[in-house]
Amino acid sequence: MTPRTSSPRQDPAASRAIDVIIDAPGDWRSTTLARLRSMILSTDASIVEEVKWKKPSRPMGVPVWSRDGNICIGEALKSAVRLTFPKGALLKDPEHVFNTRLDSATVRAVDLREGDVVNEAALRALIRQAVELNTSKARTR
Repeated sequence: MTPRTSSPRQDPAASRAIDVIIDAPGDWRSTTLARLRSMILSTDASIVEEVKWKKPSRPMGVPVWSRDGNICIGEALKSAVRLTFPKGALLKDPEHVFNTRLDSATVRAVDLREGDVVNEAALRALIRQAVELNTSKARTR
């Protein structure tokens, strides 16, 4: 089973579904995505796990971490693990963690390949900014 940080706000069914999605590749991608998941959840206790976008090409769906809106989406691709931030273009990234989807007007992502080392402090800063962006919009509604 993949390690995670639990929260009373978490839906146990969603967490179990994400366990299955993360374990499916069964290689370094599973380990990397599990580590990222743990880091995301431990960055802010208010972050909730969800599974979204189930479809024939992805019957298990996609892991999503949210707080008053999507923060990031995790995927095990063929040769990388990708964390996509739907509002990433609005986040300050002075450490240049984002390395893909840089031409998008809204989305930014980070692809990690086998052996890559993530700048954990910089990634946590992006997660905190995404939470703040979502919660500030939620307060102004």
